[in-house]
Amino acid sequence: MEKRIGTITILIIGKTAVPLVNTLLSEYGDIILARQGLPLHHRNINVISLVIEGTIETISALTGKIGRLKDVEVKSILTKYKEEQNNEQERTE
Repeated sequence: MEKRIGTITILIIGKTAVPLVNTLLSEYGDIILARQGLPLHHRNINVISLVIEGTIETISALTGKIGRLKDVEVKSILTKYKEEQNNEQERTE
């Protein structure tokens, strides 16, 4: 399976879904390279940015579960960079 590097942005409206999102992020912690959270108290929203590396299937599973939560929006961007499991790197144009 090839791995991709990308980003996920999560917008949480209110506080109800925050524990659910954190639980999911903990479950998929092995694909998260970096995480940054920004609470915007005056707008009653929280923004979480992730840098991820994983298979398309794993990344899609995470974003799908997050996207089904009430008051949560999620967007992901995957690069064209691919890394095969045997550590062979390939750049596609």
